[in-house]
Amino acid sequence: MGFELIKAVVILLALLGGLYLLLRFLKGRIMPGKGIIEMVHYQSFGPKKGVAIVKIVKDYVALGIADENISLLGKLNPADVEEALNQAETKTVVAVSGIRGLFGGKFKGIFSILFPIILTALFIFPSISFAQPAPAAAAPSFFGLSSPVELLLFLTIIAFLPALLVMTTCFTRIVIVLSFLRQALGAPQVPPNQVIIGLSLFITFFVMSPVFDTIYNNAYIPYTKKEIKAEDALSKASDPLKEFMLKQTREKDLALFLKMSKAERPAKPMDLPMRVVVPAFAIGELKRAFEIGFLVYLPFLVIDMVVASVLLSMGMMMLPPVMISMPFKVLLFVLVDGWGLLIGSLIQGFR
Repeated sequence: MGFELIKAVVILLALLGGLYLLLRFLKGRIMPGKGIIEMVHYQSFGPKKGVAIVKIVKDYVALGIADENISLLGKLNPADVEEALNQAETKTVVAVSGIRGLFGGKFKGIFSILFPIILTALFIFPSISFAQPAPAAAAPSFFGLSSPVELLLFLTIIAFLPALLVMTTCFTRIVIVLSFLRQALGAPQVPPNQVIIGLSLFITFFVMSPVFDTIYNNAYIPYTKKEIKAEDALSKASDPLKEFMLKQTREKDLALFLKMSKAERPAKPMDLPMRVVVPAFAIGELKRAFEIGFLVYLPFLVIDMVVASVLLSMGMMMLPPVMISMPFKVLLFVLVDGWGLLIGSLIQGFR
């Protein structure tokens, strides 16, 4: 433990020394040279407050700095200023020389010889450096994935998870129908988007739970136990998902994308590639969502027409019908248990 600490300290000192030399090397190339105006000293007296001594050509002036204001305090005698600066510089040089004296003489020569040798030995010999051989014990796994390639594949799938969730599950139909319901009620901000998305996600997980369980048991568990290869795991994971999508996809949509892909017609639907099944399933979900949205709109549209006719017959043409009809639409939706009917119908549509 003590030797490891010494190694860490030596390497840290080497890094700091290299950084110091690099900064000194770059200082003359990056920092601009002195001009005719130079700040020779600054004394702070608080936040954004202080006094600065500025040299302009050969004259010295004292400036007061407060927030964003700069005021001239007076002109200084150049001889007095230079004498004070020399005294301050002399004290600094004496202090630095005293520190350097601690490392001077013979110790300095020995250190300059041993330091490169120690540093070279630390990086060359693996037995005394950080480059020690890996232990024989197996590294801990992450979700059953141990190799870097498996972890990279897992993170890639996580990145595409939102697209997979939208295009291969019932999420699209549910979120569009709930959005139509919000517009039909005449309340574009109620329920808010977070509630719509959250409810759609949980209903999606409820509907897709048999598919997810099959994928977990038939593909993920055998793969983590090294019973099947990655290709077989992907094939076993895509089969239940493809079966779910084919149950909700029209033959007309499948034929459209099969024709555009210029692929041969397979013997059975399960032999269709995912590049054909996924877009066909997506446009089918959009069609059904718009059909359900139309049916949701009809009763609320009748209420809007009745309210508009009553207001027109009463001569109240300046009163917006939406303001009067929205309470009646909300009351009707609550009395018929609209949430239960709508969510139940959506779930039954996937069974």
